[in-house]
Amino acid sequence: MGRFTVITLTEKAAERVREIVETRDEAVGVRLGIRKGGCAGMEYTVDLVTQPNPKDDHVERDGAHVWVAPEAALFLLGTEMDFEATTLRTGFTFRNPNESSACGCGESVELKPADLKALAEARAQSAA
Repeated sequence: MGRFTVITLTEKAAERVREIVETRDEAVGVRLGIRKGGCAGMEYTVDLVTQPNPKDDHVERDGAHVWVAPEAALFLLGTEMDFEATTLRTGFTFRNPNESSACGCGESVELKPADLKALAEARAQSAA
């Protein structure tokens, strides 16, 4: 069984994370989390990482490093992180199977937690 990952990164997302790291002193990647806010109840957060937290889940693709905050892992399990640049917006996007609804602006989402048992089993299999 392959290494357990909470989220997956598209090639574009990995490319953007690498670009961010290259232009910021001491940055090693980004940290993905969630916070209460917005019209639908929760918002994704993306912060610069200079010192990884050992409690975070770590995902790597093509040299791009993303850490996921432990309190966000249940809400982000199975999410695909992408990056898009359009005339209306430029930024990371998230295809999240735990999303029950989103607002029109795309910045705020309603999330339901994934099955805790599924998360624990996936982590246990990857540790074996």
